[in-house]
Amino acid sequence: MPQSLVKNYVHIVFSTKYREEFIYPPYEKELHAYLGKVCKDLGCQPIKIGGYTNHVHVLCLLSQKVLLMKLVEEIKSHSSKWYKTKDESLKNFYWQDGYGAFSVSPRAVDKVVAYIENQHEHHSKKDDYKSEFLRFLKQYQVEYDERFLWD
Repeated sequence: MPQSLVKNYVHIVFSTKYREEFIYPPYEKELHAYLGKVCKDLGCQPIKIGGYTNHVHVLCLLSQKVLLMKLVEEIKSHSSKWYKTKDESLKNFYWQDGYGAFSVSPRAVDKVVAYIENQHEHHSKKDDYKSEFLRFLKQYQVEYDERFLWD
């Protein structure tokens, strides 16, 4: 085949350092838009970005030219520097060191989009970020050692 054809949907999830509630309502949409811009700049088309006060979800198409690890590194480093400029109270803002990334079937994209859109409702009624993330790990059968899961 003379060309490479790729379509990989990836759902990336990560939190603020120590899951501190640093994602303030006045800046939340702007932060999500900024995360989408970083994705787009790397050739990874953002589908839906959302989250809650201490974490974000990024659903995007992973470019065949970008390593997942590099995408997440760029998203986190650029957005962290940018976000700290929004308000003096954000000077101690950091993202957690790790992340979760899960492949999404094209048939499940709409379901993941709806899930990300409903983060505020989900977290106001249901569980916290830790419980949500552990559920993802179980659903995707990811092996982990909880001693090294949280920072």
